[in-house]
Amino acid sequence: MNQEIRNISMQSTDFKLDSIPLAISQTLSSININNEEDKKIIQNDTMGKIDSSKMIENINDDDEKTIDQEKRETWSKKFDFLMSVIGFSVDLASIWRFPYLCFKNGGGAFLIPYTIMLFLLGLPLFFMELALGQYYKRGAITCWKKVCPLLSGVGYAVVLIAFYTDFFYNVVISWGLYYLFGSFSSRLPWGNCENSWNSENCYEISSILKHNINMTSSISSNQSVNFKNSSSMISSSEEYFFNRMYRFAENLGMDNFGNILWENAGCLLLIYVICYFSMWKGVQTSGKVVWFTALAPYVVLIILAIRALFLTGSREGLKYYLTPDMALLKDPLVWMDAASQVFFSLGPGFGVLLAFSSYNPFNNNIYKDAIITVIINYLSSFVSGAVIFMYLGYMSQVSNKSIQEVAKEGSSLVFIVYPEAISILPVPQFWSVIFFLMLITLGLDSSFGGSEAIITALSDEYPILRKRREIFVGFLFGFYMIIGLPSCTEGGYFLVEFLNNYSAVYSIMFAVLIENIAIAWLYGTDRFCNDIKEMINIYPGKFWCYCWKYITPSCIAVYLT
Repeated sequence: MNQEIRNISMQSTDFKLDSIPLAISQTLSSININNEEDKKIIQNDTMGKIDSSKMIENINDDDEKTIDQEKRETWSKKFDFLMSVIGFSVDLASIWRFPYLCFKNGGGAFLIPYTIMLFLLGLPLFFMELALGQYYKRGAITCWKKVCPLLSGVGYAVVLIAFYTDFFYNVVISWGLYYLFGSFSSRLPWGNCENSWNSENCYEISSILKHNINMTSSISSNQSVNFKNSSSMISSSEEYFFNRMYRFAENLGMDNFGNILWENAGCLLLIYVICYFSMWKGVQTSGKVVWFTALAPYVVLIILAIRALFLTGSREGLKYYLTPDMALLKDPLVWMDAASQVFFSLGPGFGVLLAFSSYNPFNNNIYKDAIITVIINYLSSFVSGAVIFMYLGYMSQVSNKSIQEVAKEGSSLVFIVYPEAISILPVPQFWSVIFFLMLITLGLDSSFGGSEAIITALSDEYPILRKRREIFVGFLFGFYMIIGLPSCTEGGYFLVEFLNNYSAVYSIMFAVLIENIAIAWLYGTDRFCNDIKEMINIYPGKFWCYCWKYITPSCIAVYLT
């Protein structure tokens, strides 16, 4: 009897919740049951079904709330995403690092290790992060919690690295804005030695040019000889950077930054205002802005290239840039430079690619996007290097220096050598405006990416931030501004260079190594490939699997050691 009653109670599944109390009484009264134990069995089974049904209702309600919370904005157009990714990958490193590395490591021969590293290191990681973001539709923190909860700390590490990299990167962009404002002077302030910040050792490149072409010179022949033989002479562009934009002194350093320079702080504030109103409404807003910031540098680059073709010495610059020195390929440091340039140019590991692709439709062809972006990045770096070295060849001719002496890396190339070259062009104000406009737009693209990585990661982890995005973004950039003030001091340059050299070199590569190992060996390459096939109906071939499992992590490990 007990077993039969259990069967009856377990089979009665088609009833409404609001009729359950009545069903209990009807069941007990309509069935002639004298055994109290059997009555208790029916009551317990039925009440258990009530509790289970209520639990199911609560779960369904929670699921509906989750679905509402998970409604995610998407890019307005396919090309908004593509422009954003291209803009992020083609950044200031294409202007101030790639040309120097190409010259330093064998000229055209450097393209051999660079191309190899591009396909063995950069492309697999780039594709991997785009696929992860699009499949899970989450930022770095939540995505890695889903992929491998054991390594969820990687997501926080990536966001932290993106945070302090982004904040000093915006300071460099503000330097470009400072120079842009200076470009509207009747005479470029870094092109002459007649300013209050110039020292007795200052020289003007324009005066040397006039002397070399036998025109009336403001310096005598003896002074010219002294310039060539003296190491104490400082160019007017160098003094503008260190004595005007910053206020260098012997007592300044990492332990003493000096006073805040409010002009620098104002430029930095303006950069954050631009970033805020470009990003406060989400990717649909930034996706529109990036059409200008991603395409404008190419327009400017073409204009500068056409002008460079007609400059004296431009061919010599190209010769130094492209002439291969195959013997240098035996040096392992050349291959390490190629790996680092590929890595930091494409930008895997900062959470940006995860964030951008998380706003894609599920079936977007990220495979094609990855190939297109990497090729454009490669060509952009090569062409920008050619343009830069045409101007360096020109500088070499007019200053009677070798290109080895003129070519420099980093901020020295962009804010000292190049402004100096521009100052002796006809109508220098025009060329200065478009050059620094190019620098600003190149920088803003990458800045948008770094900020979006942080915003998306934290908003996915704490959904309340997404609902108050305008306030959250304003708070983030306000905090950036506060911690960026030390870099706007008289000795702030030391802080920027310190962060530039040490903030993300090894930390980000170690984080990406952990990411790669997690996908290939913990999550599983086969599983990951099936996820990709589910999205784009293409199963990655053996090349991708071998890279993710063996080649790419080995390259990173060798670099770290």
